[in-house]
Amino acid sequence: MGRATEALRLLTIHAHPDDESSKGAPTIAKYASEGVETVLVCATGGEAGDIINPAMDRPEIIDNLPAVRLAELRAAVDAIGFSRFHLLGYRDSGMPDTEHNLHPDCFDMAPLDEAVGRLVALIRAERPHVIITYSDDQQGYRHPDHLKVHDITGPAFEAAGDPAAYPSVGEPWQPLKLYYSMWSRARIEAMHLAFGESELESPYDERWFERPSLDHRVTTKIEIGEFYPVRTAALRAHATQVDPAEKFWFGLPDDIAAKAYPFDDYILARSEVPTDLPEDDLFAGVRELVAV
Repeated sequence: MGRATEALRLLTIHAHPDDESSKGAPTIAKYASEGVETVLVCATGGEAGDIINPAMDRPEIIDNLPAVRLAELRAAVDAIGFSRFHLLGYRDSGMPDTEHNLHPDCFDMAPLDEAVGRLVALIRAERPHVIITYSDDQQGYRHPDHLKVHDITGPAFEAAGDPAAYPSVGEPWQPLKLYYSMWSRARIEAMHLAFGESELESPYDERWFERPSLDHRVTTKIEIGEFYPVRTAALRAHATQVDPAEKFWFGLPDDIAAKAYPFDDYILARSEVPTDLPEDDLFAGVRELVAV
């Protein structure tokens, strides 16, 4: 459980292939460029995902969707610059109230203790100083797998450093900081304005602005302007899940989008080290403890 190590380490956990690209990819690319070891944990294989891109809606793709989505994930991992990635080993639970929810191997059906134990094993193996997960407030997108990612990460953060918890899955390791990723209202407003200023139709309709803002909870803003194109490249790697003509993802040129809002936003949920808020570094308070 010693702190000294040769590199800072960051682990982020996502629900499906493509989530790692749409949520915080520039942050990962930024830290990877600085020599931080970056690790992805993907909870499911995305087997229940719809084929969004018409060009990929073909029988050979449909019949081999799990393998295709894994290949897409590998391509996105390379585009972002992750050091390593792991599959937690569950099946996609599908959207709420679909038949996929009842599959015995789906993530949502997994016993909580079992799923936490799998994540604890990976945390102890990878020994991250910082972990990123989904927020405790997911009003905008209540996918069962996204909710479960949140539900297992907090307990795993605590259990990973407890010698009495899951004693058979590796030596204890206590992560130092836990963050929630989020899309801030400030980001949405900035992108919406950039569409208008570019005389382009904005995909952000009234529904986006009817959601309660959580901006008051933002503790940490990571400047990612120069890494914004990584997000685009990683999203395009998920050819079945992302339509290259979709305005929501690709309606603004990268340089305009990066200038409009050059930040990824996070909520600091747990910290085992002192830190001053607001932050501009996920490793604030950690760097002083780690011999790089």
